[in-house]
Amino acid sequence: MNSRSIDEPGSPAELIPGGSRSDLWQSGLLWTRNARNLWHLTRPKVVGAIVFTAVVGMMPAVGIWLAAAAAATLNHLLDRRRDGEMMRTCRRPLPQDQLTVHAAWAFAATLCTASVLVLLIRVNLLTAILTFASLIGYSVLYTLWLKHATPQNIVIGGAAGAAPPILGWAAVTNGVDGNALLLSLILFTWTSPHFWALAIARRAEYSNAGIPMLPVTHGVRFTCTYMVLYTILLVLVTTLPYLTGMSGPLYIIGAIALNGIFARKVLVLNATQTDEAAMDTFIYSIKYLLLLFTFLLADHYMHLT
Repeated sequence: MNSRSIDEPGSPAELIPGGSRSDLWQSGLLWTRNARNLWHLTRPKVVGAIVFTAVVGMMPAVGIWLAAAAAATLNHLLDRRRDGEMMRTCRRPLPQDQLTVHAAWAFAATLCTASVLVLLIRVNLLTAILTFASLIGYSVLYTLWLKHATPQNIVIGGAAGAAPPILGWAAVTNGVDGNALLLSLILFTWTSPHFWALAIARRAEYSNAGIPMLPVTHGVRFTCTYMVLYTILLVLVTTLPYLTGMSGPLYIIGAIALNGIFARKVLVLNATQTDEAAMDTFIYSIKYLLLLFTFLLADHYMHLT
């Protein structure tokens, strides 16, 4: 039996443009790497948490996911130079030159267009308008202006981040009522202590990058005081779904437990003012939001059965 090299005439490699199997293998790896880097631009963990809050108001959240992913990608693009100056963000695909700026812009435009089309065709005009406004609010107003203009950037910019429950509600009802606004208020109130905890832990990086986060401009003690005040406000706001009859006992029991842990961590941070306590609070705040909306969702469906 004669054995032939894969590069000889008649070999399978000749049937595929590009030459040898080695070339094809390298090409496949490149496409896989690029796809992984593009996926990373969408901040899948953060966007997943955002979409989960929208699920409370609307189960089919594809259009909202596409918009949130587009906003995250635009944020990567607009902040790519400062990202390269911060340890927390310097390994992102754009600062590492693992993706071209042109490819990232094309990806963001595709996501944005797909989001608008999905929401217009499959949902309704109101949801498409609100979602697009939220995308612009986060990726343009916050990223380009507020983030670098004022230490209250997180507070003001939190309005865009609090939109998903309203978007989900609008998608189902073609309107916005008090319950949707209440869910958004919870998310808005949570945003500031969540991000301030991270800003405390990474204040040196934000300072080097010239971003006026509250711990950079007013110090850690001042920021911790604000976190305590906002946590008190969050505790009060998260009781409103129960007080207004929107939810039942399962939710309020879960909310009380989660708020107790959150308050304790914020008080520990206020007392110690260490980076370790700040990161512990930041990590818990993510779990807190997911669990709080899980209790809300579980309570809702428990009353339907």
